[in-house]
Amino acid sequence: MKSDAVKKGATQAPHRSLFNALGLTKEEMNKPLIGIVSSYNEIVPGHMNLDKIVEAVKLGVAMAGGVPRVFPAIAVCDGIAMGHIGMKYSLVTRDLIADSTEAMALAHQFDALVMVPNCDKNVPGLLMAAARLNIPTIFVSGGPMLAGHVHGDKTSLSSMFEAVGAHAAGKMTEAELDYYVEKVCPTCGSCSGMYTANSMNCLTEVLGMGLQGNGTIPAVYSERIRLAKHAGMKIMELLEKDIRPRDILTEKAFMNALTVDMALGCSTNSMLHLPAIAHEAGVDLNVDIANSISAKTPNLCHLAPAGHAYIEELDEAGGVYAVMNELSKKNLLNLDCMTVTGKTVGENIAPVKNRNTDIIRPIENPYSETGGIAVLKGNLAPDSCVVKRSAVVPEMLQHEGPARVFDCEEDAIAAILGGKIVAGDVVVIRYEGPKGGPGMREMLNPTSAIAGMGLGSTVALITDGRFSGASRGASIGHVCPEAAVGGPIALVEEGDIIAIDINANTINVKISDEEMQARRAKWQPREPKITTGYLARYASLVSAACKGAVLEMK
Repeated sequence: MKSDAVKKGATQAPHRSLFNALGLTKEEMNKPLIGIVSSYNEIVPGHMNLDKIVEAVKLGVAMAGGVPRVFPAIAVCDGIAMGHIGMKYSLVTRDLIADSTEAMALAHQFDALVMVPNCDKNVPGLLMAAARLNIPTIFVSGGPMLAGHVHGDKTSLSSMFEAVGAHAAGKMTEAELDYYVEKVCPTCGSCSGMYTANSMNCLTEVLGMGLQGNGTIPAVYSERIRLAKHAGMKIMELLEKDIRPRDILTEKAFMNALTVDMALGCSTNSMLHLPAIAHEAGVDLNVDIANSISAKTPNLCHLAPAGHAYIEELDEAGGVYAVMNELSKKNLLNLDCMTVTGKTVGENIAPVKNRNTDIIRPIENPYSETGGIAVLKGNLAPDSCVVKRSAVVPEMLQHEGPARVFDCEEDAIAAILGGKIVAGDVVVIRYEGPKGGPGMREMLNPTSAIAGMGLGSTVALITDGRFSGASRGASIGHVCPEAAVGGPIALVEEGDIIAIDINANTINVKISDEEMQARRAKWQPREPKITTGYLARYASLVSAACKGAVLEMK
């Protein structure tokens, strides 16, 4: 056992004395040492129930003959961090989570790990750590929030942000806004639509790192506790069989993840996280491949914010495995990939049926013949940018309009709420990329304000930042190269006509090459917004969004 390095032999006597101080018995010191990485805290609604999940995992580990030991991982609530300096600290925690988990796992020589995340950066951060450490690992998440209910309609956090825009436009009273506050987020759990947290939890099932239902069983269901116990038991089987993350996180597994991503219509943030996880697993995953996968993958689900269904309904319909079963009917998945169940993808999904064809469209009757995410290129984004196509209304799939240019999110918000953005405009928010932000903030406030003011079907938004999974509309993010390194988005001027064609995967500013070169010659880099602390170190090391915004060795 790996943990023998801290338990066996005369030279490890001091180590054993410290295990004695923990209250471990000699019998326990002869058993495998299983680390449980707990993202529990009391500030993130998606994590407030993780203490219950962790206790269930501990029981499962102990029942199967292991010794569970819990250690923490930090977590940021993107909703609470939204719209202020706190959002600069969201994406950057992904690397802190991976690094600190690596440090704890190797410092204490755990034999295996159970990861207990839930929200946006914890799932990918811990997947990165799992791939990097490559010791037997399984994931069991906290589960999604149940949808809220307002006037008989199901709602979610995106409804709340859009209500702010409606209030600013005079379309909603303050009393009604307060009613939304009370009703849209009714339980603990990751926010109830196909936002980033639920996207990544669902893709954890697809990648083979979580058991069936990990992405969809609601946080408040007792079934989630049973799942956690089974995950605790299953890790002992993975340890015995020596099934490791890199046996599971293969190139074929990532192709599966991209395929199901397209079918589900996941958050655009998956286009940041999947390449970063693949990087840790030694797999080169270029986001350019997304379009070729999208071209052959039908979009089967319209979950909030793309539609009016929620994760709880996806769960009732058969969950992620049912979606995968539909895709397998056209041979769109690699069915021979190994998973934490000890079985292949094909064996896992074979018995699972689609129980609600309104929630999971049959593959013969999809919402569209192409997938939910598109990667665009053009003279505005020579390397790439990303849009959640499934959440764009048909009339905005092609759009031309004048650029309304802002050098930070706050200025854009002031203009939107001040009524200065009109139908047809293309809002450009720049210097918000991984380096320029720094930290690549989410632009949920601007997109929600646009939607709430009734402009969602007439106004596009383009940024070198990123979007919450709760954003909808022609919200185009991850523009590469970013403004901070002199990308073309830095050269756009007020009133330039921007042409977007999502079906053709193109995005261009309608100026000549000569004019672009003249502007480039005049451009000067901006002084860094932050010059001290973690964000400054992050900005100096982070790669482009199209590479997953991973930290690179200099």
